[in-house]
Amino acid sequence: MKKTKEIILDTSLELFNSLGLPKVTLRTIANKMEISQGNLNYHFKKREAIIEALYFRLVENIDKSMVDLQESKTPFYLLVNISKTIMFNFYEYRFFLLDFVQIMRENKKIKEHYNELTVQREQQFTMLFNLLIENGIMREAILPNEYKNLYKRFQILGDFWVSDAVINNAKITKKTIASYSTILTQAIYPYLTVKGQEEYHAIISEGI
Repeated sequence: MKKTKEIILDTSLELFNSLGLPKVTLRTIANKMEISQGNLNYHFKKREAIIEALYFRLVENIDKSMVDLQESKTPFYLLVNISKTIMFNFYEYRFFLLDFVQIMRENKKIKEHYNELTVQREQQFTMLFNLLIENGIMREAILPNEYKNLYKRFQILGDFWVSDAVINNAKITKKTIASYSTILTQAIYPYLTVKGQEEYHAIISEGI
């Protein structure tokens, strides 16, 4: 049986996703759960604390997904499949991306952690790119900071794809997420060698 704290987080996530961050207060959450606001305040004194708890739960889920991918296949498989894995995680917590700017402006703790995480992720991707270059999967860089900028494109698309999906689609489905994953994944293709292109098509044919 779930603890009250976890039920509060699950309920808050559902409300944030369906109504949007600005429309959900502690009272909204308490009413949905049919508990007093005092009972809710015992576990979370401020809405900010709930948002932070959900953020760190999301980060933990993404980290676990990345570890599972790393253990299962080759580094290139990880690179090709990582976007879809992360996108499904973010979709479950989509209010973060839909209200991304507001959260970053209002929550110093999340912003600082996100900035640190971005540096860490860039280092991880740089190591992955270098490994794939050494293995003849990706070509050597031609332009200054070419692979640094490739990661930046991944980051920008990863942070804001949900906003685009909501604007341009009546409903976001698994098929929608898969299509945005393809958009992100194909950004890798111009950087692949012939060997890399062959492996890319082999991975795609398996079904990302």
